[in-house]
Amino acid sequence: MKTYPTYKDSDVNWLGKIPKDWQAIKMKYLFRDVSIKGKPEEELLSVTQNRGVIPRDWIEERSVMPSGNLDSFKFIAKGDFAISLRSFQGGLEYCFHDGIISPAYTVLKKWKQNIQDNYFKYLFKSISFISELQTSVVGIRQGKNISFSQLSYSLMPLPPKPEQQAIANFLDETCGKLDTVVAQKEKMIALLKERKQALIQKAVTRGLNENVPMKDSGVDWIGEIPKNWEVMKLKFISNSFPSNVDKHSKPNETEVRLCNYTDVYKNEFITDNLDLMIATATKDQISKFHLKKGDIVITKDSETASDIAEPAYVSEDLTNVICGYHLAVIQPNEKIIGRYLFRSLQCKLFNAQFEVESNGITRVGLGTSDMKKARFLVPAKQEQEKIVNYIDAQSQKLDQAVTQQEQAIIKLKEYKASLIDSCVLGKIKVS
Repeated sequence: MKTYPTYKDSDVNWLGKIPKDWQAIKMKYLFRDVSIKGKPEEELLSVTQNRGVIPRDWIEERSVMPSGNLDSFKFIAKGDFAISLRSFQGGLEYCFHDGIISPAYTVLKKWKQNIQDNYFKYLFKSISFISELQTSVVGIRQGKNISFSQLSYSLMPLPPKPEQQAIANFLDETCGKLDTVVAQKEKMIALLKERKQALIQKAVTRGLNENVPMKDSGVDWIGEIPKNWEVMKLKFISNSFPSNVDKHSKPNETEVRLCNYTDVYKNEFITDNLDLMIATATKDQISKFHLKKGDIVITKDSETASDIAEPAYVSEDLTNVICGYHLAVIQPNEKIIGRYLFRSLQCKLFNAQFEVESNGITRVGLGTSDMKKARFLVPAKQEQEKIVNYIDAQSQKLDQAVTQQEQAIIKLKEYKASLIDSCVLGKIKVS
């Protein structure tokens, strides 16, 4: 795209040179902090990082409804902006709907007629602006927040109003197309993962021979199984136990690499090159919870029951790695191959047993006895080997396809972010 014919120095590092006809104005002359309260009848809104300020009804995931009097909640109008507790990470949030939000948020309202809010919707989410926000952060660690009293002195780019509208229109159209492509690729990823799940379930519940004689498993939710297969509880095919090793480092204990909840939740395989945290453990803990090739680690505790018993397979020898808290170790015995049991744990039909048995309120957990009574299908070991080899080969193809789609999404999002930055800062000219 073309650039502007002439530029001038903005005298601000984060803006650099701006088009000659643009202004650089302190934010306090463009927006003001407003706090309108006493409107409890207005619709309750949520401030989100990815979707802006929207009605709570638009959010599918569970959210905690506020209790008590809503008189203290702040009114925010469509076109206003909210400074959230996470704005230093993701920028300011544009309001798409009139309503009320928590008094913890700062509401910014434009007070100049030469401001086009759609332009600032993109500016306030741009990479460069988010970088500038870091200069207005107050607090430390979990208490970080954006101080508008400091941010108000930051210089903002201000194109002529018609140009603001042109930039917003261009970005609405172009970003909309990019978002559509990303959504299509995300749908493709979901379909590929569903195909993998169906592949695993068919293999570990029916085997590879479609013409094999079947028999009643004796378990209603399992149904018929191949004639020579057995139904066995986890306690008869493995040694299973929860870990009690926390993340703390204590004196007089040995330093170890700790495999944590997120390491299991985000990875199918635990390998030695994973970036694991350093902690300490006692000699007894190291002896009991040291992870070996062939072990399986599952999530024992989680925020939701659907995330219970997510498995990861230890696919190679590890260096000084032990299993951490909120996880359980499953060590297959001579009756079952670890890779086969791992794939069975990935199967939703069997994994659902753990979800049903988990309990809790703010956090759900799986008891050891409940874990051990879970039932699985066990063919002869030779057949187990054939099944997992087939699953591994087919999964590799599907995983590669997923990776290609994920990499394409990353590139599209990077391009979108770069395009927004270039447009709102005047690095390229929108006709």
